[in-house]
Amino acid sequence: MSVIKLNAENFENEIKNYSGVALIDFYADWCGPCKMVSPIVDEIAEEHPEFKICKVNVDEAQSLAAEFSVMSIPTLVVMKNGDMADSHIGLTSKSAIVDMLENANK
Repeated sequence: MSVIKLNAENFENEIKNYSGVALIDFYADWCGPCKMVSPIVDEIAEEHPEFKICKVNVDEAQSLAAEFSVMSIPTLVVMKNGDMADSHIGLTSKSAIVDMLENANK
């Protein structure tokens, strides 16, 4: 499954109305750690089609970043049935991200 780019226009349909587990990667193009986590998020999207994988560019979607109180990037947010289930700030491993998703899916 490909990564979905979220913005204010599609957020409600893609996340708020979604019944299932989704990962949102809040990032910026200029952020070094974001560039390191991005390929990991892309791999998870390919290897785990049971989860919806999304990205939010905080420079382009400031209202979404504010809604989730994103102060540092990368910030990874796990959503379940439209509600926040877990989050992590900063660079983390692929296995830790998958664990967050699988825990939310229980």
